[in-house]
Amino acid sequence: MSVDQLIAALDPEFARASGPQAPPGGGLRHLRRLPPRASVRTEWPEWVPDPVRDALADTGITRPWPHQAEAATHAFEGRDVVISTGTASGKSLAYLLPLLTEAAAHIDGPQASPKAAGEGRTLYLAPTKALAADQARAVGEFAVPGLIPAIVDGDTPFEHRQWAQRFANLILSNPDLLHHSLLPRHRMWRSLLKNLKYVVVDECHVYRGVFGAHVALTLRRLLRLAEHYGASPTVIAASATAADPAASLSVLTGRPAVAVTQDFSPHPGATVALWEPVTYEFDGEPQQASTLSETARMLALLTRRGVRTLAFVPSRRGAEIVAAEAKSRLGADPAAERIAAYRAGYLREHRRELESDLRDGKLLGVATTNALELGIDVTGLDAVLLCGYPGRLASFWQQIGRAGRGDTEALAVMLAKDDPLDTFLVHHPEAIFDRPVEASVCDPSNPYVLAGHLCLAAEELPLKDADLDAIPGSRAVAEQLCEQKLLRRRPGGRYYWIGSERPEVTLRGSGPMGVDIAETKTGRLIGTIDAAASHRLVHNGALYLHQGESFIVDNLDLEDGLALVHAAKPPWTTTAQEITHLEVLAERERLEMGDVTICLGEVEVTSNVISYQRRRLPSGEVIDTQPLDLPPQTLRTVAVWWTVEPEALEGVPDLAGSLHAAEHASIGLLPLIATCDRWDIGGLSTPAHMDTELPTVFVYDGHPGGAGFAEQAFRKWQDWLGATKEAIASCECRYGCPSCIQSPKCGNGNEPLHKKGSIAVLELLLKAGEGPVTATVHAQKPATSPEDDLWPGDF
Repeated sequence: MSVDQLIAALDPEFARASGPQAPPGGGLRHLRRLPPRASVRTEWPEWVPDPVRDALADTGITRPWPHQAEAATHAFEGRDVVISTGTASGKSLAYLLPLLTEAAAHIDGPQASPKAAGEGRTLYLAPTKALAADQARAVGEFAVPGLIPAIVDGDTPFEHRQWAQRFANLILSNPDLLHHSLLPRHRMWRSLLKNLKYVVVDECHVYRGVFGAHVALTLRRLLRLAEHYGASPTVIAASATAADPAASLSVLTGRPAVAVTQDFSPHPGATVALWEPVTYEFDGEPQQASTLSETARMLALLTRRGVRTLAFVPSRRGAEIVAAEAKSRLGADPAAERIAAYRAGYLREHRRELESDLRDGKLLGVATTNALELGIDVTGLDAVLLCGYPGRLASFWQQIGRAGRGDTEALAVMLAKDDPLDTFLVHHPEAIFDRPVEASVCDPSNPYVLAGHLCLAAEELPLKDADLDAIPGSRAVAEQLCEQKLLRRRPGGRYYWIGSERPEVTLRGSGPMGVDIAETKTGRLIGTIDAAASHRLVHNGALYLHQGESFIVDNLDLEDGLALVHAAKPPWTTTAQEITHLEVLAERERLEMGDVTICLGEVEVTSNVISYQRRRLPSGEVIDTQPLDLPPQTLRTVAVWWTVEPEALEGVPDLAGSLHAAEHASIGLLPLIATCDRWDIGGLSTPAHMDTELPTVFVYDGHPGGAGFAEQAFRKWQDWLGATKEAIASCECRYGCPSCIQSPKCGNGNEPLHKKGSIAVLELLLKAGEGPVTATVHAQKPATSPEDDLWPGDF
């Protein structure tokens, strides 16, 4: 079927429309045709030897694309390089060429058995185990003499790691293994570090925010140890299309880098549809059909027609719901057995089986989280569904790029969630198609991230002045750690680790320990969840979904990191409720504009999940509210906030509801200008805050020490709040809905809210910005004080 036929099947109104810009009818709001791109080939660089050329020719690669040759040459000549081109543009060959050449240069003829690896070894790092495994499979197809690859990750048995230490010249791993195992045991990996020629950082655009800061400091620890053992490896990175990829790589490594961005690979073209679920009347108010249900409908319809489809869903629970509902819609149709869910938290064997079935075509439809967004080679996909905007343009283009990898035009459909940002985007398609991709935000100098890595680095090898000079603020953090009796500065100027045991620092999530989810009766391990999210998702009484099965949580034991569950199919779902208290610690900058002041600074947020609601399915009606007894969670972070003099707000109705609505909508629209999604940030609004003594709205980063999102909001506040006001004003609802001012994460049950009042407040802010502005910058202070324990409870 053609793309137009598929769209007509999804929305019959399209069949009556004509032209590339189909008028809104049914759920279709905008259609954009992306033209095909012709291939351009070039000759192999002179330095690529014949054995490598022959091995590549055997796999059908006779000549490279120019971007592959350019990036590979930069790396071969010793320059750190990032190749930032589209999905399926052959980025892998760009970093494989130098290491294949290196492997071929160190053979003495045919090898009957492996010998200990010597010079020219490569460490490949992928953000997921699945991607590393996929790359190992792809590399295995190249019969290059001398290349000995090995996967080393958390699932690798000890004896296989020993073999890889001795013989492998290409080790495929991930930042977690590097951080938790290789660097702490660097003496065991001395041969690798001494002979390290290349470090490959695949899909480096995912290293942003706090996770990116952790990975940046881990990479710097790796490069520091390699230098200690006498190596000077070149870093080769691959990235999706991104703003200033060279600067992003430099932040990760602390070294200069060059970028290759022009894409010469072919693409068959694609049609991208922006879709809004159908609106219907209920009690006189417009209501929107569920985005999850609409995604399931499309997945079932496309699968029935034999269209290989990926549906990207923003949450684990959502992916399970979409897969289960799509199967249910197909009933006894054999295609129902060719639909599955895929997400993190599955056991390794199950994930590999699903990946293989998708690659081989046994599965036709897969509902997945962003776990399949990255470059796992799944060819022949016909369509991609996005259940909501993924929060970043880079992710949007990466996800829709998963289809159309052959010669057939692809179909991509983005279905708008009941969310202010999604509503704004489907009605303003230029914000997607005519806007440059965001820059990645990553701050390795975040003291809450930096402190743990300084301790780890000192334990691995005493810190020198040059190590501290490489990262702003690290010397002040090191002195704090000395006061906490974790580091000691010796007369020679070096810092030594003196803690009783190695510090526990996690790269992902906010705590050192995840929570295992197991069946109460059998003990069967079902999945895992981040400790910070466990309060909201696996509290006592919560409904937890896994691969189409539903479970009720019997007991959450935070101390042991275990949630016990039993299988059940209740006619309700659960939503956690929490309360938040916020204290201003320090102000960094402020903008004074008459009655309005906008500030950036450090805050301390204390939140506590206090209860949960059971909501009847499918109506969402609240059945009851059950209390919970969970400990509070404290967060020191960075926030942007604005205050307004009370006199200026005299005409605004329901001030508390107006500020609350503006807070919700501004959180929903922040991903438009910052590299985050709404779950990365939090907010608080009040008619009179105890620190400002004025009506105030706070929006803060949801990570210790901040992640750069609030700062981006402060720098672009007019764009941010202007889009927020427009999204609320253009929404067709009368009093407010999830598409404008209601929030799915509100701890107060979305009460009180006042739609018209929020527009008035935002108009007041924007009008103030048109007048004179007085800017004040305060002396920078760390988001910690000397008496703070930067890593309490982790040692």
